Amino acid sequence: MALVPYVETAEMGLQRFHKPLATFSFANHTIQIRQDWKQLGVAAVVWDAAVVLATYLEMGTVELRGCSAVELGAGTGLVGIVAALLALP
Repeated sequence: MALVPYVETAEMGLQRFHKPLATFSFANHTIQIRQDWKQLGVAAVVWDAAVVLATYLEMGTVELRGCSAVELGAGTGLVGIVAALLALP
């Protein structure tokens, strides 16, 4: 495990977390998530892991139709939104 301190002026691609809106396309829908790093910190941005998991769900490996799910500790909720869209008939 590595701990990398966040430096706001760093050139590591973290600037996208400061954009007020993140836009994604999943399950034939455009999803826009408001982000607010300054006010709410790490829970208020869409992390790469959420995008990877949402992509995995969209691949159809896991059947979601007719299922219930609870999303815990998922920040902005992108994965839960995608799962709900995929579960629609």
